[in-house]
Amino acid sequence: MLFGRRTLSVYKDLSALLIKKKFPGQLVVQLTDRCNAFCPHCGMRVTNPYRRSKLQADEVKRALDAAAAKGFNAVSFTGGEPLLMLDDLAMLMKYAGKAGIGYIRTGTNGFIFMKHRHKDFLADIERVAEKLSAAPMRNFWISVDSALPSVHEALRGFPGVIAGLEKALPIFHKYGIYASANVFINRKIGGPETELLGFRENGEAGLEGFHREFKQALRNLFQFATDLGFTIATICYPMSVESNCDDMGLKAVYGATSSESFVTFSQLEKAVLFKSLWEVLPEYRSRIRIFSPRTSLYALHRQHLDDDKSFAYPCRGGLDFFFIDARHGFTYPCGYRGEENLGKFWEMDQELICSAGEPCRRCDWECFRDPSELFGPLVQSVSNPVSLIKKFYGDKNYFKTWVEDLLYYRACSFFDGRKPPDYQRLSRYKAAS
Repeated sequence: MLFGRRTLSVYKDLSALLIKKKFPGQLVVQLTDRCNAFCPHCGMRVTNPYRRSKLQADEVKRALDAAAAKGFNAVSFTGGEPLLMLDDLAMLMKYAGKAGIGYIRTGTNGFIFMKHRHKDFLADIERVAEKLSAAPMRNFWISVDSALPSVHEALRGFPGVIAGLEKALPIFHKYGIYASANVFINRKIGGPETELLGFRENGEAGLEGFHREFKQALRNLFQFATDLGFTIATICYPMSVESNCDDMGLKAVYGATSSESFVTFSQLEKAVLFKSLWEVLPEYRSRIRIFSPRTSLYALHRQHLDDDKSFAYPCRGGLDFFFIDARHGFTYPCGYRGEENLGKFWEMDQELICSAGEPCRRCDWECFRDPSELFGPLVQSVSNPVSLIKKFYGDKNYFKTWVEDLLYYRACSFFDGRKPPDYQRLSRYKAAS
């Protein structure tokens, strides 16, 4: 029997989101490319000199109206740093909610938590939390780059931010905002000042040590996020497309990428990285709601290990997911396919684009790859159920992982960041010691 009663129930819940055999639409809107952080792993860092831009509110509203009319379910407001334009951000989130978009997300690099010793710090955080909570925001992410505060703060250029974050999270909880630790995978996430070394330094013989050290680094990071008071975590996979963009056919229009060595991984290292995540997540799924589906990690591991691009579901970027850049307000299939300008979102013929679209697996941008993999079997069950059954019977480990993901997502209330975790429901995912 492929499906048990609980699995069929959650399958029914998720299938209800599918309309006309399509994914729930997702729009990522880059409100601004202005940023005040110093992150070496991002091209939008404050020290990178170029003319900064922001979208006009009326243009964003027009895109949101078009997204609602097209039946899009989700919109993410990103930057740069979105909280640098907090009033506009709150207004646009309210506008998106009134337009009928149910899943509204945004986040911060954490700069507001720096001045935790200032006498007005708690009052300032209260004002931010109150403004965000008044908007129909479902998820709010906060960047966390390392389990060692000094490393994180040095990377971001924000001294004292971790102590401030620890003080601020209970205030956000009071306002019904359960922020997510947005973990950016890099060689320093575990905490040590030295970078994790693997294939780059020691050839294939170094991969075993890299695997072991990276798993411990992940444990350190998840424990650190939990101890800080986070109840949700999301994983940002390495995006370093500049170094091999010609081979991949990519030209990033979204500046959140870099060729810096500490965020650059070989293909074999990426295979080990995704395997490590797949193995470590069950150890923490009962303690903190981890958004990353293990199904996606499993598929990405296979893709990078065996160069098997046919196993993973293709990304829905340019089909049901789209990115709007801050500089010109143009639409792209994603933030990394910058040569495919689709024009203004409200003028875009989505059906025509879908019919001409080619399967894409060229990058690991989790914003689009994770939901593409998680929802892929749902769509295939409608469009080609026989091939799905063959896929599941051909790799029962994949099937088991996917079913566990569906059940885990329901136990997490589908990662509703306006609800506290239900640890009783999550307890069934406690890993065996």
